[in-house]
Amino acid sequence: MNKPYLSVVIPAYKEIDNLKKEVLDEVYKYLLQQTYTWELVIVDDGSPDKTADTIFKLIKKYKNTRLLREPHRGKGGTVIAGVLASRGEIVLFTDMDQATPINELSKLLPRFSEGYDIVIGSRVGRKGAPITRKAMAFGFQVLRAIILRLPYRDTQCGFKAMTSASGKDIFGHMRIFSERNTSKSSAVTAGFDLELLYIARKRGYRVAEVPVQWEHKGTKRVSALRDSWQGLRDMLKVRVNAIQGKYIK
Repeated sequence: MNKPYLSVVIPAYKEIDNLKKEVLDEVYKYLLQQTYTWELVIVDDGSPDKTADTIFKLIKKYKNTRLLREPHRGKGGTVIAGVLASRGEIVLFTDMDQATPINELSKLLPRFSEGYDIVIGSRVGRKGAPITRKAMAFGFQVLRAIILRLPYRDTQCGFKAMTSASGKDIFGHMRIFSERNTSKSSAVTAGFDLELLYIARKRGYRVAEVPVQWEHKGTKRVSALRDSWQGLRDMLKVRVNAIQGKYIK
């Protein structure tokens, strides 16, 4: 297969319920309608259920689609594995539940022709999200502005695209999350996005933030108390690494 223009990377962990909703069919049908070349890379994070087997059977009818079976390392490690294995000039990673639908990609891609290296989705309205999650998001925004000086409204949206070169360079400089040192948690890990974006700015990559539609899907992997503590801890780790010069070596 020749190098495609776009790679879509989808991490998967215990996704039987989402697969029953035919979310992968929606992604695949959208990609089929595009004029550019593409590939779909699904990365199973060592799911203990039938997720990987179900995906393997499902994608037999899909072209330009492959499944990577990875050991359980958490979402950060799974996304890294998918991006490093991707072949596209541009790489998008997006969540299996399609809280941000794949058609929002049309808002991100034009920014690359404007010279941006990374384009991140920023959730609009957070439809259906409980008030506790909205409050958590606001507090997180304030803390990351103070501790990391990241200027973005939303660092945590699971809908991010980047050039292949910038993505592989950034992942090669990550310290909290890497191929050797990744989260064991199945939960959403705030530090992964924070470290990614901090390194991107530190290494001079141009980052655009684009409003995208998002709908709360009621995931059980998000816990306000646990994720707030873990996010703060990871913010501090990134700051310490930066002070020690670990991101410029």
